[in-house]
Amino acid sequence: MHWLDKVKDIGTLCSEVMVFGGVYSNLQALEALHEIAGEKEIPASNIICTGDMVGYCAQPVEVLDFIRNWGIHAILGNVEIQLKEGEEDCGCNFNDGSRCDLFSRQWYPFAQSQVRSEQIEWLRELPEFIRFQFAGKSCFVLHGGLENTSEYIFESTPDERKRAILDQTQSDIILAGHCGLPFNSPVEDKLWLNPGVIGMPANDGTPRVWYMLLNDRNGFSFQHQSFTYNHDLANQLMLEKGLPKTYAATLKSGIWDNCEILPEVEAGRQGRVMKFDD
Repeated sequence: MHWLDKVKDIGTLCSEVMVFGGVYSNLQALEALHEIAGEKEIPASNIICTGDMVGYCAQPVEVLDFIRNWGIHAILGNVEIQLKEGEEDCGCNFNDGSRCDLFSRQWYPFAQSQVRSEQIEWLRELPEFIRFQFAGKSCFVLHGGLENTSEYIFESTPDERKRAILDQTQSDIILAGHCGLPFNSPVEDKLWLNPGVIGMPANDGTPRVWYMLLNDRNGFSFQHQSFTYNHDLANQLMLEKGLPKTYAATLKSGIWDNCEILPEVEAGRQGRVMKFDD
C-alpha cells in the first residue's frame, strides 16, 4: 500500500494544539499530560499523538485504553504496527545484538502478551499519518520516516533528508516522533518539529518529559514544554513486572542506558539539561 493511502486528513485546527509521542506504556506520564490538557482547556480534537503508545514501561493495556477513551488523534508507531501484524519484534531498527535489541526482547514480548485482541482491532483502525491545516500552514504528522516508520530523524540529520519528506508530503511543517528527543529544525522556509516523548526522559539528566504546543494567535508559533510526573511509581511498576532495570532507572535519573541509536552530536549532549528559547 502506498503511503498516501495511509493518511488521515483531520481538516483545519485552530487555537491551541497539543502534540506528543512515545508514551511507551507509561500510564503515570499520560495521566499527568491529561491533567495539563485539562488545565489548558485543550479539547481532545486538538491533541495528537505521534505513535509508540506502547513501549518500555509496565502498563500497555491501560495506556491504550486511556488514549482510546480520551478520544484524541493518534497515529501508529512502529511498535503498534508490529503488534497489529503479530510480529515477534518491535520493529525499532536496532542493530542486532545491541543493548537496545537485547532489552527489546524483554519489553516487547511483555507488551505483546498483555495487549487485548480488541485493542489490536482498534490499532488496525488507526492511520500511519495525519494531515491538517493550522494557521495557514499545511501540517503533516508521521512517526519516523515516510516509507520507513522506523527511520530515525534527529536534529543533526541533514536538511536534505528532511526537505525531501517535506516536499514529498507537500507540507510546510512536519511533526515527527520515534527518535525520543525534542527538537525543531528550520528547513529553508519550512519546519521539522519533534515534540519529544512523554514515556522516557530526554537523556538530559532530569526526569522531565516533553510535549509541544502549537498556537495560531499571531500566525503560526510553537513551544516545547516539559513536565514531571510520578516517575517513582512508573519505576516501581517496571521493576515489579521484571522489565529492564536500567530502563526503569532512566525514569528517575534522566540518563539513557546507552546512546546506540544517537548520532555523534546528540550523543555528545547526554546529561546536559535541555533548554529551548520561548
